[in-house]
Amino acid sequence: MPASQPQKKQDGRRLRSAASRRRIVEAMRDLVREGTVSPRAEEVAARADVGLRSVFRHFDDMESLYREIGDLILIDVAPMLELPPPSGTADEILEEMIDRRAKLFERIMPFRVAADMNAHRSPFLADDRARMNTAFRDIMRSALPTAVRKDRVLVDALDAVLSFDFWRRLRVDQRLSIAQARRVVEATAAPLIGAKR
Repeated sequence: MPASQPQKKQDGRRLRSAASRRRIVEAMRDLVREGTVSPRAEEVAARADVGLRSVFRHFDDMESLYREIGDLILIDVAPMLELPPPSGTADEILEEMIDRRAKLFERIMPFRVAADMNAHRSPFLADDRARMNTAFRDIMRSALPTAVRKDRVLVDALDAVLSFDFWRRLRVDQRLSIAQARRVVEATAAPLIGAKR
């Protein structure tokens, strides 16, 4: 047998393994996107069209699977996070921030809800949540007028009102539409900005 044959076999096996791994990650992502907060390995295997053993072989712990799904989500929302800070009057800045957050939060909603439900058993998910919250706060602070930025209590209040947790409560717990939730956020945040004019 020529020396290249074992190499080709190994390369083919590696490619099939990589394809299986990708299907598993995408299956998990899709199940979460559809509302399955904690997909079971059996569900992931069925959706990915791989054997159950393949799921465990590729992901011997859930941390590595969460990490890869997190990478996919980050790639998806990176353009939204990398926009330059909004500018204009305080009202215009606030309106643009709320618009951006509403779009971003709707995009990540099923993943963030699932992550919050599983964060108690996943250091990666807990750390990722903290990193995201810090990033959202930093993005918000960088856009705020100086007078607002200097007021720690006001920044904390705006951070809470513009947070995913507040948005999730309005959308999930209070069952408001996107437009209704947005109006509530505006009605709550506008007086805070207005107090510093």
